[in-house]
Amino acid sequence: MSQNSALPDMQQEIAANLAAIHSAIAAQAESVGRPVDAVTLVAVSKVQPLEKLEAALAAGQRVFGENRVQEAKAKFPALRERYADIELHLIGPLQTNKVKEAVALFDVIQTLDRPKLAAALAEEGRRQGRLPRLFVEVNTGEEPQKAGVTPAELPAFLAECRDQHGLTISGLMCIPPVEEEASLHFALLAELARRNNIPDISMGMSGDYELATRLGATHVRVGTAIFGERVKHQAESEEAHG
Repeated sequence: MSQNSALPDMQQEIAANLAAIHSAIAAQAESVGRPVDAVTLVAVSKVQPLEKLEAALAAGQRVFGENRVQEAKAKFPALRERYADIELHLIGPLQTNKVKEAVALFDVIQTLDRPKLAAALAEEGRRQGRLPRLFVEVNTGEEPQKAGVTPAELPAFLAECRDQHGLTISGLMCIPPVEEEASLHFALLAELARRNNIPDISMGMSGDYELATRLGATHVRVGTAIFGERVKHQAESEEAHG
């Protein structure tokens, strides 16, 4: 079968996957008394080919998550010429030398995790006259190999962002340790958001987005359940943000 003849099947599969995920999110939200539209589905499109992004766009998906500034820059400006309402989230680590490009390209940066990055974002936001919405990444498992501020550090970091850099933090994000019960970390992030008056909560991926929805997520980051498995050699070095 040629690649082109396989496209309709792929498009139908992605559209069906998106419909099933939206239905599951709505059902889980309703089960705990949340509005059925309380959760935004962020389609994690890192290392996915353009045909799959096009299929998701054709099915009505508009919110996407990318791990790397350069990859997003290669894919999304052209897509935005045809789909002006795309909302693009950075869900991977951000180096300070990529801040200028990230501020210009992304609508949301979910991985603010250190004072140096906060300062760079504030400066670049003033320079460009725009700033993406900002989420702080919280290392709920306090894992030394992972980015993110610890729960204990969060109040001081939020105050520094606000008072020293003039930043508004609209969300918190976490990636639970793979060997621990995700519900404990989701509940902790939701409590941290409540305690610090943060409206948005990004948590839950392909394997646990329904649980995250029940526990208060406003954004879930889903890749594999929409697009299928990523190509192994491309995905090996990717950090598991979706």
